[in-house]
Amino acid sequence: MAEILSPAGSWESMVAAVQNGADAVYMGVGTFNARRSAKNFSPEDFGAAVRYCHLRGVKVYLTLNTLLSDRELDEAADLLRHASSCGADAVLVQDWGVLTLAQEVAPELPVHASTQMSLMSLGGANKAAQLGMERVVLAREMSRDEIGEVCRGCDAEVETFAHGALCMCYSGQCAMSALIGQRSGNRGRCAQPCRLPYGVNEPAKKQYPLSLKDANLSSYLQEMEGMGVACLKLEGRMKRPEYVAVVTDIYRRLADEKRKPTAQEQQMLYDAFSRSGFTDWYYQGKKGSGMFGTRPENIPEPKDLFAAAKAGYEKEDKRTVGVAMHCTVRSGAPATLTVTAGDECVTVSGSVPEAARNRALTDDELRTRLSKTGGTVFTPTEISVELDEGLMLSASAINALRREALELLTAQLEHRGEGVRKNYDAAPLPDAPQNGEKLGFTCSIAKPEQLTEELVACGLEMIYIPLELLDKVDLAPYADRTRFCAVLPRVFRTADEEKFRRILTDTPYLSAVAVNNLGHLPIVEGLELEIRGDFGMNVFNSRSLLFLREQGLQSATVSFELRHSQIRDLRKYLPCEAIVYGRLPLMVMENCVIHNNVGCSCENDNYLSDRTGARFPLLRVYGCRNEIQNSRTLFLADKDDYRRAGLRWARLRFTTETPQQCLTVLRRYLGENDYTPEDYTRGLFYRGVE
Repeated sequence: MAEILSPAGSWESMVAAVQNGADAVYMGVGTFNARRSAKNFSPEDFGAAVRYCHLRGVKVYLTLNTLLSDRELDEAADLLRHASSCGADAVLVQDWGVLTLAQEVAPELPVHASTQMSLMSLGGANKAAQLGMERVVLAREMSRDEIGEVCRGCDAEVETFAHGALCMCYSGQCAMSALIGQRSGNRGRCAQPCRLPYGVNEPAKKQYPLSLKDANLSSYLQEMEGMGVACLKLEGRMKRPEYVAVVTDIYRRLADEKRKPTAQEQQMLYDAFSRSGFTDWYYQGKKGSGMFGTRPENIPEPKDLFAAAKAGYEKEDKRTVGVAMHCTVRSGAPATLTVTAGDECVTVSGSVPEAARNRALTDDELRTRLSKTGGTVFTPTEISVELDEGLMLSASAINALRREALELLTAQLEHRGEGVRKNYDAAPLPDAPQNGEKLGFTCSIAKPEQLTEELVACGLEMIYIPLELLDKVDLAPYADRTRFCAVLPRVFRTADEEKFRRILTDTPYLSAVAVNNLGHLPIVEGLELEIRGDFGMNVFNSRSLLFLREQGLQSATVSFELRHSQIRDLRKYLPCEAIVYGRLPLMVMENCVIHNNVGCSCENDNYLSDRTGARFPLLRVYGCRNEIQNSRTLFLADKDDYRRAGLRWARLRFTTETPQQCLTVLRRYLGENDYTPEDYTRGLFYRGVE
């Protein structure tokens, strides 16, 4: 049966999840998790939570699924060792550096690939498994056929989201909250700008083109289990405990009873929380305007529903543990009781029975006294006895025997896995090679016409071209004066893998390929192309650079959420590149904002406008998907800090610019003019993110 995994944003939410039938819960400790605004747990509370859950047969997963800086990794190592020592059942990670850190300091703690890793293909899932991750959490946007394909071919367990909030952007690829307000979604501080009103090709009105309804896949549990899904995740660490109770209870019953929800149960899910209803379109392989909805402010809570849910998990411990008891009462020997729960077993000895003076102890009386487990989490499922005739054992002696055995079993279950794993200190990082080469300039283009003779003549060391544009540009005239790098799309599917490899193999004059996803690595393996890590790889610390070097990459573009001082202090295990000009990408989306709101007009200059009047260009990317660009252009040509950050390359990211504007900008960075954009930003180069 597929595991029901529930959110635990607080102690009360954890209790609500456990008491309503969750097989496992996921929770964060401190600030290193993707829901920093939830109450979360202290290290001490986390240990107590593991004991509470393990006693009741529930697994606990630590969410350590954010990007961390070099200065934060020591604290993360302490947390990993603590979680391992507490007996946590797994840790979810996003950051490549955190992955290698976990495997070094807590090698016996299982690792799960968070949905923040943006895994959406069979190749990516198997690469995660190859790297030692035991479970892969797939992107929310995948269809039933795509999920099934991964399940059938993946060497790791597959986890999918079954209920709760949908992000407009692919998880792990959103920078909108970070660039607008320094609150990084990759650091657990998302301010949810997708829930605000926007206009498409017009001023913002009371329209919400980025606000998706919550997912509700309660009708497909048996289908997903049948295709091999190992775990069904319920989203909601920011939600109330009562919400967790209601949703967990319904999904538990549906899974156990192998049925679809009734109309009443669907209404309960709707009342607990929804945004204009629910959607299952991604799962069905559909997308469109019917997936969008909002939640009005100050909507009244379902008092009766929540009161009943709260009473259910507060008043009694409903989560019982079945035990088998075997009691032996023999003449001349201490009575013994063996109690078994799953693979845990304890045996205790008690008083020596006496010869009966009046009435001898019977089998039924002994069973009745052993079955009185009230006040504990245990429920006898089987009681067997071996009793010699003519013996007497007092009720208090039997009670003491039962009490001692259950107390011992309680401790054994609570501390299962605690203190038995080997943990280690992290070894010092190796020295990084010195970059003795002069800073060079590269650029990326988004339109074929941006590649011109004049641009190439300026001496660019590399020009990045989206894979989908390769058949629209002629590289031959420039091949002896610069190098070309094909950029693999950040969003793709298993069905694209062979196509991408064929294009890379058949396109002449390519020198390199830029990878944005773990799933790209199997695609480019064995090709005679330099492999460059693009910004989609979310490189945020030195360990990530070391990891990518070990995967065969030859350079890496660092995250544009890093401050210049953080970039400077990275150990450059690979030659590093940073974006120093251009409209930075805010979201890459499965749903086409243009088509949903104004019809198919991708060739036009489309934009999204917010309440301040700012315009965010909408660009079409591979697969008829959209990418939102920042309203203002990153501009650092008048600053020298990027030149002193130890970078090997500085990239100019051309998106909406005309060919002449591209040339003007490049010449400005080369010191040949004094051009300054009318409306520009320093991005996060000096501000950084929370």
